[in-house]
Amino acid sequence: MNFPLLQVLFPSTCACCGEVLVQGERQICLNCLTSLTRTLYSGHEDNHTERLLTGRVPAFVNAASVYAFHHGNTVQNLVHAMKFHKNSDLCLFMGRQMGQELLHSARFDDIDLLVPVPLHWRRRLQRGYNQSELLCRGIAEVMKREVNTKALVRHRYTSQQSRTSAADRESNVEGAFSIRHPEQLEGRHILLVDDVLTTGATLVSCCDALGKVKDIRISIATLSIAG
Repeated sequence: MNFPLLQVLFPSTCACCGEVLVQGERQICLNCLTSLTRTLYSGHEDNHTERLLTGRVPAFVNAASVYAFHHGNTVQNLVHAMKFHKNSDLCLFMGRQMGQELLHSARFDDIDLLVPVPLHWRRRLQRGYNQSELLCRGIAEVMKREVNTKALVRHRYTSQQSRTSAADRESNVEGAFSIRHPEQLEGRHILLVDDVLTTGATLVSCCDALGKVKDIRISIATLSIAG
């Protein structure tokens, strides 16, 4: 059975709206892809992502979020499809979109290493993958950088951040992360990658652990920022 016939019998659909994808479309239809609200933060210092994190992250260099996440918008549908619909190909696809955005910003040119926000093994087993790691791998394809998934680990299981109040988010993830192989990060400029930035509690907790590494520099990229 050839591919066109398979497409007729089992058509691929858009992860955001459910419409059948046409030739040339991958994961998301062109209409949804163009409707994703871009922040344009990657090219600008003192953007909202940086203002949320400045003073809270040690050895901080740059930060950017690529899309704006609002209740009911296409970006929210996209993130939910990535996290809860077992769509690993979509995560890689959006990582490549992030990579293209960062590649055109000189602020991220000297990144040495990509590091995803890690999942606890129990959460990874439930989900089947770490969406932040797959975003990293998509970015790495475009930016030609190495991905490190061994040095930063989540050693404590935490409740879903989306189910906790803003006041509880920080205590929920405090001390949840640690470094196993600091020598892999020493003297490197790392890009810490996650899917959604809300209050920054998870990223800050990661950076508390990362900041103990000698001569590290930390930049941050998230697929989206909630607002």
